Amino acid sequence: MGTVLNITRSILGQPWHWRSQSADARDSGSTPGDLVAQLLMARGCPPEAVAEHRNPSIRGFMPDPSIFRDMDRAAGRLADAVIAQEAIAVFGDYDVDGATSAALLVLLLRQLGVAARPYIPDRLMEGYGPSGEALVRLAGEGARLIVTVDCGAQAFEALEMARAVPVDVIVVDHHQCATLLPPAFAMVNPNRMDEGDGAAHGHLAAVGVAFLLGAALIRTLRARGYFLEHSEPRLLDLLDIVALGTVADVAALKGLNRAFVAQGLKVMAGRRNIGIAALLDVAGLRKPPTATDLGFALGPRINAGGRVGKSDLGVRLLTTQNADEAHAIAAELDRLNEERRAIEGDVQLAAEAAAATAGNRAVLVVAGQGWHPGVIGIVAGRLKEKFGKPAIVIALDRTGTGKGSGRSIAGVDLGKAVLAAKEHGLLVAGGGHAMAAGLTIAHDRIDAFAGFLDTLLAQRIAVAQGARALLLDALVAPGGVTPALVEALDEGGPYGMGWPAPRVAAGPVRIVKADIVGKGHVRAILAGDDGHSFKAVAFRAADGALGQALLSAGPRRRLWVAGRARIDDWGAHKAAELHLDDAAWAD
Repeated sequence: MGTVLNITRSILGQPWHWRSQSADARDSGSTPGDLVAQLLMARGCPPEAVAEHRNPSIRGFMPDPSIFRDMDRAAGRLADAVIAQEAIAVFGDYDVDGATSAALLVLLLRQLGVAARPYIPDRLMEGYGPSGEALVRLAGEGARLIVTVDCGAQAFEALEMARAVPVDVIVVDHHQCATLLPPAFAMVNPNRMDEGDGAAHGHLAAVGVAFLLGAALIRTLRARGYFLEHSEPRLLDLLDIVALGTVADVAALKGLNRAFVAQGLKVMAGRRNIGIAALLDVAGLRKPPTATDLGFALGPRINAGGRVGKSDLGVRLLTTQNADEAHAIAAELDRLNEERRAIEGDVQLAAEAAAATAGNRAVLVVAGQGWHPGVIGIVAGRLKEKFGKPAIVIALDRTGTGKGSGRSIAGVDLGKAVLAAKEHGLLVAGGGHAMAAGLTIAHDRIDAFAGFLDTLLAQRIAVAQGARALLLDALVAPGGVTPALVEALDEGGPYGMGWPAPRVAAGPVRIVKADIVGKGHVRAILAGDDGHSFKAVAFRAADGALGQALLSAGPRRRLWVAGRARIDDWGAHKAAELHLDDAAWAD
């Protein structure tokens, strides 16, 4: 285009920077192919790997599972159990990653002829992770092998109890580990401190690690001749489950995770999994699902079971072979998700009030009596977005014990900080990964814990906040906000954590019309000097600076706007619109 855009301070008080220094990346006048290549390279793709990343395949990104510590040992023990028809229990966490990880292994083992039993603990009654009592009970009920998924990396006491029974336990996890590992038969976790080449895959969700274990198991059984008399399962048919868990757990969509999601969405579009098909129906998704649908429509509904309902609903939905049961469970999860939203709203109001009196801490730590522990992670994420700093929300029970959940900002490893606090004796339990963490704490240690985090992370957070800027990928004239642009941008996906959706700047534009719609959203019609116009929406912005600027700007004032280009298919003609992140005065 030739237009120079230099925004040093926007309406929301931030500079706008180009994600890439290449002019092609910010000029949609380039061919769509050039634009897609620039999008990929701006997200870390080497120029020579553009073709590979444009259509990410499992074959192109799949590592040899044997590079991970204990993988061959775990696959060998599972193969022994399959051949001997031993009873296997799969113990999963109560969130989407746990449900999908458990479902993946249960479905795979069923195809291998083993009736594996899933077990999901109750969030309120049993808490996070495997308890020794549950493992001992499963062994007493006949399990000869237990596989924990998305939990177990810190389960020292529980695994000691299991070893005393004795029963073999394989841990499949992705949460950060301490130097000392609990006594599992095998610990498959790319985030082990002693991990070698597998550490490069530390961004995998637990369901991704479970998929790799599944591949190692099939390979081991093939080498032992098992498939001379048995049908070999198609692990790739389970990629819809892997994609769902990967996106819902906000795992970075780079490398193998991009392939999981890209290929898993194709499997999901075929509606092979009865439970996922039912969930798509209750969510009103008739078109092929996108990564955004997984994160904002399907994931929250499965999570609702573990948050405010029955913790095993998600894994039951994903593993059922009965269509009537699938639709009943999906409807129940949909109802529970509405209930979760109402509870979340109440806790969020209380947490924001507590935040207002928490002082200017680097890490926002708030606690409240009677807050529902099933929604504190979501509320922590809302606080992080509102205040621009890591946030931890703690629900206190009647005994004064707090269950906490935290969300972090880019560049600040909250999971590692929580582990350090545990090692300093400030927590009963705790762990997580860079962007999210969970913990258990006594109420009289909360102030000391908050102070510890401030001392440990204040400088890192200041650097991360100082580097804050709105990153742009393309600059277009008002007439360039078209469906063709959206389609070209979508080719660089799937987008998500670590592979951010492209942001477009457009303008200069004038406000033709602006009004408030829904729950505080601002809708506007924007027109450029070239006579072209398009619709824009600023979500939840009515009470903020961006919304007020859009509502109050006169027809003579011009703005640059920046946001995500989306298809607006409401009405007879398909059009494009911008979902606004920011704006800046053009004159």
